[in-house]
Amino acid sequence: MRIRNLFKKKSSGEIAKDRLKILLISDRAGCSPEMLEMIKQDIAKVISKYMKIDTNNMEIQISKSTLRGRGKNPSLYADIPILDLHN
Repeated sequence: MRIRNLFKKKSSGEIAKDRLKILLISDRAGCSPEMLEMIKQDIAKVISKYMKIDTNNMEIQISKSTLRGRGKNPSLYADIPILDLHN
């Protein structure tokens, strides 16, 4: 990743795309977009204690999957770009 990409502003199209992703994920998972944003912030807060992460490009996804015949359970997937590890 180039350093100038860290300070680049997102276009209105990129912002709308991100908002639509959050809306679709929250609809599938049955939780509000506000709840997803709170989860994302909490994950970032905890992980950033141990490593430097790119919170602007971090993505979370909640989906429902079948687990050992117990019905559909929500699963959390996170794509978190790591910039540096703390020593």
